[in-house]
Amino acid sequence: MFKPTPNPPKPVSHPSTIFTVLPEVDSETLLAHACETLASANIMASELAFTLNGPTCSQLLGIQQMISLAELSVNRVLDQVDPQN
Repeated sequence: MFKPTPNPPKPVSHPSTIFTVLPEVDSETLLAHACETLASANIMASELAFTLNGPTCSQLLGIQQMISLAELSVNRVLDQVDPQN
């Protein structure tokens, strides 16, 4: 006699926590970290762009400009969160 067996339940998936931001980290710290990361990405993109030629260089300079604009925005918010004056 053939008895169908139910499919075993799927294992519970736990997302990786390697890059999880802890809930207790304050906004100022997160903004400062984002600012430093954007500044580093800005410099890396700028330096790499000048090793390239033609359209690839132009594309990378466009990406670098987007990074710069994001950096300006984060700096502005950081100034509002923690004014230095």
